[in-house]
Amino acid sequence: MNKQNKAEKIVQHMLEIDEFSRWLGIEVIEIKPGFAKIKMKVRKEMLNGFGTTHGGITFSLADSALAFSSNNYGRIAVALETSIAFPKPVYEGDELTAAAEEQSKGNSVGFYNVTVTNQHNVKVGIFRGTVYRTKKEFLTE
Repeated sequence: MNKQNKAEKIVQHMLEIDEFSRWLGIEVIEIKPGFAKIKMKVRKEMLNGFGTTHGGITFSLADSALAFSSNNYGRIAVALETSIAFPKPVYEGDELTAAAEEQSKGNSVGFYNVTVTNQHNVKVGIFRGTVYRTKKEFLTE
């Protein structure tokens, strides 16, 4: 199996068993080794007391993109540190897209940037994540 097929198979399996990402309504747009692009639509139950989307929703979408991009080589990676900025608000009905791009991948640590945009291509989340790459393999053949 080549790296591309392996990455796609791993992410497909991850999404099948990830109840929270499925609850969010995440759909995979594109997967490449070290890269993931996913999307979701904001629903009413995702709003906070001010009528905008709870920041945890945008964070969770970015976090799922981080997980899909950092794990799709086959070694299990876990988040060590993450941060997010919210440059613009998100509203009910917005369609969010998160693109996670690997910046650096070492033997044990990886660094990723995730950009979250709305349907108008406006940045609504800027996320950075550092992962620890364990020695454990995921979906070994």
